[in-house]
Amino acid sequence: MSRIVIKVGSNILTRKDGMPNFTNMSSLVDQIARLIKKSHEVVLVSSGAVACGRGAIVPKKELDSVEARQLFSSIGQIRLINLYNQLFGAYGITIGQILTQKENFSSRTAYLNQRACMITMMENGVLPVINENDTVSLTELMFTDNDELSGLIATMIDADYLIILSNVDGIFTGNPADPESKLISEIKPGKDVSEYIQATKSGFGRGGMGTKYKIASKVASEGIGVKIARGDRPDVLVDLIENPGQVPHTNFVPSKEGLSTVKRWIAHSSSFAKGRIYINQRAKEALLSESAVSLLPIGITRIEGDWAEGDIVRIYGPSDQYIGVGKASADSITAKEFLGKHGKKPVVHYDYLYIESDDRL
Repeated sequence: MSRIVIKVGSNILTRKDGMPNFTNMSSLVDQIARLIKKSHEVVLVSSGAVACGRGAIVPKKELDSVEARQLFSSIGQIRLINLYNQLFGAYGITIGQILTQKENFSSRTAYLNQRACMITMMENGVLPVINENDTVSLTELMFTDNDELSGLIATMIDADYLIILSNVDGIFTGNPADPESKLISEIKPGKDVSEYIQATKSGFGRGGMGTKYKIASKVASEGIGVKIARGDRPDVLVDLIENPGQVPHTNFVPSKEGLSTVKRWIAHSSSFAKGRIYINQRAKEALLSESAVSLLPIGITRIEGDWAEGDIVRIYGPSDQYIGVGKASADSITAKEFLGKHGKKPVVHYDYLYIESDDRL
């Protein structure tokens, strides 16, 4: 039995005119039902609400981007969840809707609360269907897209796999439409193929392959297998789990060194940072080593921002390069008082520190 997070993009769930793509939705529901019947636990992260709403109404006046997103998502989310309820109901599967926002992940308490909710749903045979709450999310605090949300969910619930369904087979060495481009079938930990990523995006979705690659690489580095595939292929979900060699896709090989639940939360919390900590070369080398090292005041050269104990802070090296992120064990006032001093407690303890610098690869 595996725990699987499946993310489905708007381009798979909706037609070009914005109406729901019943063919694709029915096929995906059928496959998810088959996986559940085989005792797999599934969480569905579904886009499509804004696109479904856009196809249902013509606004009476021109709307700005925020107004349009709020209007269309408020209508589309009802249409989308009703469709899922009918389709999964035919298989005797009960679904539960979770609408979330990025700020709901900003505190450890809120993070664990959402995790407990999803685990309880799965333990009681309920399929969680998750989407961002576009009706109230602030633009500056929105997820890049549901790829980012799905990565956070996968790490949150200790998933075995994250499957991202797109409108292409995976990551190619060039434009997927170019016959000369080849599908990259496997990406091992530490391998960088960002040079091949196309900057463009298509259809209704907010994100593109760049976001998918970034999220997939990060989630795989945390010990979870990630697969990117084309969502309209027949039996794509079942094959990815049971016969992966039978379906074209890009497989991100998971790191053998997984992270604790708290470190996974911190790894995805950089956007919630309240301040910055700058460190010297010696502290940088210590943090990037293979040893379990905390960030001590002696290695700190500068502090920016105001934060409380327990807030998230970003860490930068002597040349302002990004090193990682952590949960502060001292507030900014105390950290400034102890700046550069010996014999003081860590400003960021190792257990609450996530290193993300490329220098470590």
